[in-house]
Amino acid sequence: MITVDRLTKSFFPGTVNERVALRDLSFTLADGDFVTVIGSNGAGKSTLLNIISGRMRPDSGTLTIDGRNVTGMAEHRRAGIVSRVFQDPMAGTAPHLTIEENLAVALDRGRTRTLRQAVSGKRRALFREELARLELGLENRLTLKVGLLSGGQRQALSLLMATFVAPKVLLLDEHTAALDPERAALIMRLTDEGVERRHLTTLMVTHNMSQALAHGNRLMMMHDGRVVLDLDADEKARRTPEDLMAEFGRLRGAELSDRSLLE
Repeated sequence: MITVDRLTKSFFPGTVNERVALRDLSFTLADGDFVTVIGSNGAGKSTLLNIISGRMRPDSGTLTIDGRNVTGMAEHRRAGIVSRVFQDPMAGTAPHLTIEENLAVALDRGRTRTLRQAVSGKRRALFREELARLELGLENRLTLKVGLLSGGQRQALSLLMATFVAPKVLLLDEHTAALDPERAALIMRLTDEGVERRHLTTLMVTHNMSQALAHGNRLMMMHDGRVVLDLDADEKARRTPEDLMAEFGRLRGAELSDRSLLE
């Protein structure tokens, strides 16, 4: 379970440039919840993910994961319980390492191991089995440098690495935004399969309204640092992308004209 309790975060406080990113934000996620998070630029989505991952600390409030207060825990110490996949396919892997070395690093997240110890014959069978689920043929290319893979292949590998050790929290930060529609659809299918198979508690930020409605069992809309709409699976199933766009328009006081959100 994840409990966000009255989180507040401001940037440049006390100056003319002060911006409040999160305002007394509170919500709870049950184990296995897959929540899609939408909101306009500046709504607080990225700040929320940064605080959950440990990259930022809130000004006030608490974050509890699996019954443990992790508010002050450093990012590297959360590595064993929080995994994140970024928008940039290049951000989640080490290009100078091979596929098997990247997987070994992911498998040993939070523990001290050397690559020589980690990449053993015993583990290669596991790597091949997991890579075969991606249906990209990577299970036969374990010694290939990751820098030679395509963006879609690297993002699929990043997703596998993030879910390898069944983290308490999986953060997906617009992880299909940089991909073409075909690869984005593949990554979302792999996401759904991985989340369900490992029963992962997941927060997925997306600007794609159709994607937000089609995936997960809950949808949260953020605006001005708060959650302004929280839909369960049944409520979400009755909504359309146009409904969400209208809600955005109401919040901003004008109809949104960016039709790319409906892709």
